[in-house]
Amino acid sequence: MRDATKIIKNPRITEKASGAYALRAYAFEVAPLAGKKEVAKAVFDIYKVRPTRVNILKIPRKKVFTRGKEGVKGGGKKAIVYLKEGDKIDLV
Repeated sequence: MRDATKIIKNPRITEKASGAYALRAYAFEVAPLAGKKEVAKAVFDIYKVRPTRVNILKIPRKKVFTRGKEGVKGGGKKAIVYLKEGDKIDLV
């Protein structure tokens, strides 16, 4: 089992993700090889709350063209973690 801080890189604080806080859903950037069970255990280890559901989504790499040069942007993996009624995570 890997270290929890290596599985969960950081929370994804975006407008769409902050709108989901009312539904007790939190978004995190996770390691590319992380699975649902590893993410759930890492959330429990770091934030001391047990998730009820975990969804994992791939973030596709995107081609960009800046200042006359082509490049590639990001990519990776994100996890959306759902908590039960009454639980919450303080991200700020």
